[in-house]
Amino acid sequence: MTMINANCPDSLRTAPKMVAPRLSILAALANAHSIWRQRQKLKSLDDSALWDIGLTRSQAQAEAKRPFWDAPDNWKV
Repeated sequence: MTMINANCPDSLRTAPKMVAPRLSILAALANAHSIWRQRQKLKSLDDSALWDIGLTRSQAQAEAKRPFWDAPDNWKV
């Protein structure tokens, strides 16, 4: 049986909080540029290529118009 020391400070009883790592400014700029570049390439695809990836022209244009900071979390490094 485990005994809990009542005199132990609260900071030692709780699990450490995980902090999300921050990107360096250079990495954040590279990531933003990559998102912008991918959206520009998407905008330039022809209808056949869009059909291959399951998108319509209007969906591709709507995605290309989004700002670079408006990206899903799984796209971000």
